[in-house]
Amino acid sequence: MHTAASTQDDMPQAPVRSSDPATLVQVPSVTACIVTHNRPHYVRSCLESLRQQTVGLDAFDIIVVDSCSSADVNVELGVLVATMPNAKLLRIDRPGASAARNYGAATSTADFIAYIDDDGLAMPDWIEQIQRVLAEQRPWPGVLGGRVLPVWEAPLPGWWPQDLRGVLSIIEWEGRGEFRTTAVPAGLEPYGVNMVVQRQPLLEMGGFAERLGRFGRLLLSDEDVQVGWRLQDRGFSAWYDSRVLVRHQIQAVRMCPEWLLDRLYWQGASAVATRRILGAPQTVWKELPRRLIVEVLTLPASLLPKQSTVLLGLRWRLAYARGFTRMALMGEQRKRTLPQRIWRALLQPGGQPVIPTLDIGARAREAAEPPQ
Repeated sequence: MHTAASTQDDMPQAPVRSSDPATLVQVPSVTACIVTHNRPHYVRSCLESLRQQTVGLDAFDIIVVDSCSSADVNVELGVLVATMPNAKLLRIDRPGASAARNYGAATSTADFIAYIDDDGLAMPDWIEQIQRVLAEQRPWPGVLGGRVLPVWEAPLPGWWPQDLRGVLSIIEWEGRGEFRTTAVPAGLEPYGVNMVVQRQPLLEMGGFAERLGRFGRLLLSDEDVQVGWRLQDRGFSAWYDSRVLVRHQIQAVRMCPEWLLDRLYWQGASAVATRRILGAPQTVWKELPRRLIVEVLTLPASLLPKQSTVLLGLRWRLAYARGFTRMALMGEQRKRTLPQRIWRALLQPGGQPVIPTLDIGARAREAAEPPQ
């Protein structure tokens, strides 16, 4: 496979043109990073979108990180990457999107690493707009998030709640501003499908939280949001600009109530994990009573078949509350008092935990098991 040169000296360092020498701004170097697991068909289309970049292939480099794909898929990825003169393929045998993203960041030497999911399609001016927006900010932001528009593999069903389009990693708002301020809509967060991170600060704070991130069918998430907020809390800007645009191929298999309810369950669990990792466990206990009340009030809706679309508004709220309360009450500690052990036993009927232990090996084995 072809290995692209990845030193900063090989990246474009031309300044933004200006008539005043005092206002010359250096264009930041960028590495595009694709993380993938057994989805070469998506990688093919993603790489093709990067091939069409207006800045030209010599203006940036590409790292494809193969996260535990099968041997034949790894060979196929090598063939795809070899067609790109500015790309190289890495492989990591430790499962999880976060570990793969960290490996890509550690391998790159560019100023910024621009993450795009394997099912993302970069607009032709994606790299150009990234460099333009970054160069406009002084100092450079720690995180830059952009717009994410859907490419539907199947039509979005009419029963899908409109306020839950975001769980499909869609960001439709046009504008720009600092995250977590009144300049952007409340609740707007950076998504890993289109997220640019200043590489050195990312590495210095330990990268993406490897206890989170997708493992097969396990949908624990928010590792991208954590990076944004952690860098912002360290004094870096976390900036949003809709000129940085990616289209996201929304898989047809997600267009069913089962996937939506599972996704909301794990989102509730992720919310607890995120707050703990960010050092705000008190907010979990403050919200827990409300989530328990929601769970009790919506519990009758759980009698409906999972594939039903009836009372979906109640059922997704129940799914989120369950994920939140299970993660909050079971926690991650190995040692527990007798009351805690009794409570845990009550929460895992049949000896099966409702929330799996956040252990990479255990989660990887569970995710690899075929669906029942």
